[in-house]
Parts: sequence; structure tokens; C-alpha cells
Amino acid sequence: MAAIAVVPNYTPSVWVRLCHAIPRLDLTLQIRDSVFTPDSWEYQQTLLVLSSFSAIALLLSLLVVLSFLIHYCCCHRGEGGRDADEEEEDDDASGGHGYGSRKGRGICCVTWVSVTAVILCCVAIGVGFYGNSEANDGMYQLTSSLLTANYTLASIDLLVSDTVTGLQQSISGPLTSMEEVFGGHKPALVPTRSCRRLSERVVSLLSNLTLGKGLIPVNDGIYRANGSESIVGALTPAPPSVTLTLSPSSNNVPVPFAPGWAANTLMVNEDYRWLSYVLLLLLDLVVCFFILLGLAKQARWLLILMTVLTWLALFLSWGSLGLETATVVALSDFCFDPNTFVLNSTHFNSKTSTEILDYYLTCNRRMNSPFQQLLTQSQRALSSIHSHLSNLERDALPRFPKAEKSLREVQQILNSTEGNFHQLVALLNCRGLNKDYVDSLKGLCYDGMEGLLYLSLYSFLSALAFTAILCSLPGAWRSFHSDSEEYEDSDSESEDPFTSHQDSKRFLQWQPWL
Repeated sequence: MAAIAVVPNYTPSVWVRLCHAIPRLDLTLQIRDSVFTPDSWEYQQTLLVLSSFSAIALLLSLLVVLSFLIHYCCCHRGEGGRDADEEEEDDDASGGHGYGSRKGRGICCVTWVSVTAVILCCVAIGVGFYGNSEANDGMYQLTSSLLTANYTLASIDLLVSDTVTGLQQSISGPLTSMEEVFGGHKPALVPTRSCRRLSERVVSLLSNLTLGKGLIPVNDGIYRANGSESIVGALTPAPPSVTLTLSPSSNNVPVPFAPGWAANTLMVNEDYRWLSYVLLLLLDLVVCFFILLGLAKQARWLLILMTVLTWLALFLSWGSLGLETATVVALSDFCFDPNTFVLNSTHFNSKTSTEILDYYLTCNRRMNSPFQQLLTQSQRALSSIHSHLSNLERDALPRFPKAEKSLREVQQILNSTEGNFHQLVALLNCRGLNKDYVDSLKGLCYDGMEGLLYLSLYSFLSALAFTAILCSLPGAWRSFHSDSEEYEDSDSESEDPFTSHQDSKRFLQWQPWL
């Protein structure tokens, strides 16, 4: 619980806590912890065990449906003659309508069971559409936050590169020209060389500005990176044209996390996931609609076709429930304590120090920025350059007017550098990236978790509904008259211009004055 409190403006939801509290068993039925470690085989076993409950439920559904099929096929076969006699007697007692007979009551019961199951399936479809929309909203918020964080990191890299490039141009261009103009005039040459030295120092500091393993001191005030790359090189993907030409590393180093690549991958996968669920929901909706139509029209061929599709929908419902169960449990484990996973994962800290990660994940006001010393030294160096240029403008320009153009160029580059530096300080503050981190957690662990729970409820209800439909449909279409029987009945009725003897007798008995 202590690790949860360090995430500002985020608290695990009740559903996350409940799902995280589910006991975990591996394939050997030993109890395991609930720490989110997706790369661990023991943790993957616990998810497989939870998903296997869906397979067990599928087997139970198949046994129930099989028992009903045996009941309809075997137990009713020997009752045909007796049911016919009882039906004729019941028809005589009920006035010839046939609805008071045992068979008529059975048909009515089976039909209403089918209709109730179809209604339950429609309710499940509505829940599924809502859950699919909620999950899509959560993934959209997650990808938006990742893209925003990627834009922030790219902006930092752009500001650093622009600042370094500008200072390098001032060193190789205007400052060199000023040294040539001043020549042996030592009072003007010393500040100029000081500006060159300070500019080189700022270039060295900003070039080593990284979210990697930290900075290693080399000389007084000079640092170098510990085998890491630039910020965007460590946390954002290379362009597609560059990615294809990258040479593989000689050692098996984990690929660092890249927000831009992760956002693009999640958007593509989410599109496929959303479309798959929409197609599954539409399949269930079509099956329910045509089952009701077949019951209303008493079309045996249509109900047989829908029975085949219902079998398919039953397998898909239980299968999707197994995947959703594993996903919900794994997501609850991550959302219960996300900082621990991020800090311990090699994909995040392979080129990023734990101190820097903790600074941006927690964004505690009591914590100092890991870049504070570097930024402070760069700011002091820029201020010193500005002071030296002011002294040169006041003392040296009256004696060396040819140096004015070069001095103005250096001042212009310095002003641009200071503007970029202030933007860089603001972007390196933890509040922006931490807000993106919290927003991504809320999208994934609030809306995404809720959507997955609704999808799990949809899969469960639809599986129950399809099981009841498969149990009731054979009894429904078995009681329908075939087309040949209806044709023979219509022919016999058309040949006899009068009603049958039995109907005439009933009609005479109904007339009170006869």
C-alpha cells in the first residue's frame, strides 16, 4: 500500500482491489503471489489456471446440452403412440384447439424458454456494446497520454539539439572571428576565450543531458553520460526509415520502452480488438433475431441453421470469457501497484536510472530534480557568457569596430539559447510527464478495467443464454409440423367442402337451441 500512495491523483479502484485479491494457483496447484511479472512463467501459469475455468464451464455446458439432446431423442421416441392418443382425447376435451393438451403445453413451455433465453442474450449484447465502448475509451486515453509524453520527450531532444548546434556555431564562427580581430589585445582576448570555454562547457553539459544511467563527473563541473544515449534515443522510437537500418546489438540488451512506438502499436491492436468484438456482437444479434423469426414462422430449417450458429457462438463466448478473465486479472495486478513494475522492469530501466524514473513517476515536491545540478551549472555558464559579452560591448567595441558584427551574432545566438534553455527547464520538470503517466493509468485502470469487466459479463450471460437456447430449440422445432404434413392437411381440407365429422359434432353440441 505504501507504493500506491506515491502515485499522485491515482488510487486503485474497488474492482482492481477485488480482482487483485483473487487467489492464484499455478499448474501444480501451489499458491503464488499476485505481483505483476508478465515475463515470469510462474505468473503466466496462474493466468492459465484462471482461464481454464472457462474451459471447464464450456464442458459443463456441453454436458447439459448433450443430456437434453438425449432426453429429446431417446426418451420421447417410445411415447409417440401414447402421446397421439392422449392428444386426441385432450383435443376432444378442450374444444379442438389443441392448446390444452400435454403436447400443446409442452410446446408453449419450450417456446417461452427459448424466447426468455433470447431476451437474456439481447441483454448481454447490450452490456457487450457498452463494455466495448468503455474499453475503447480507456485505450484512447492511454494512447493519447503516451503520444503527449512522446511529444514532450521529442521537444526536449529538439531543444537540446538546437541549443548545442547554436553554441557550436558561435564557437566555430563569431567567437573565432572576434579572437582574430582582437589579436594580441589581452583585455579583449581573455573575455572572448572565456566565452568560448564557457560555451564548450554548456555544449558538454547539454549533450550529456539524458534519461539514461546518470552523469559521471570527469573534471570540475564537466560530466559525461554513462554509456547511454540522448533522451529521445532512449525513450522514443527511431523513424521507420532508420529502424530498418539499425544493426542488432552484440549483447542481448532489453529493448527500452518507447512511448511513441507503444502508442502506435496499441492503437492498431485496439482497432482489431474493437472490430472483433463488434463482429462477435453482431453475430449474436443475428442469431437471436433469426431464432425469434424461426419460432414465429415455425420454420424448422431456419431453426436448424441457427442451432449450428448457436454452437459457434457458444464456443466463442466461453473462449472470449477465458481471455477476458486472464486480461482482467493481469490488469488488476498492474494497476494495483504500477510503480513497482515500472521501476523493476528492464524495458523501462535498461537505459534509465531508477532515480530519474522515480522522480517522474512520483513527482514529489520534496524530491530534487536529478538534472538540477546540470541545469544550474548551464545557467551559470550562460549568465557568465552574457556578462562577458556586455563587458566586450562596452570596452572593446569602441577600439575594434570590426568585431561588432561578430559580437551581435554571438549575442543573438545567446538570446536564442537562453530562450531554449528556459523551455528546456520547464519541460524537464516532472509535472508534465507525471500528468501524462497518471492520465494513462486512469484510462487503462479505470475505463479500460470497467470495459473489460462488462465484456466479461457479456460473455458469461451470452454463454448461459446460448446454452439454454441449445437445450430448448430441439424441443421447439421437433414439435413443428413438417412441410409434407402441412401439405397433406391442406389437401384433405380442400377436398372436403364441409368440416370433419368431429368438428360438426362439436358445432352441434355448442348450439344451445339444437
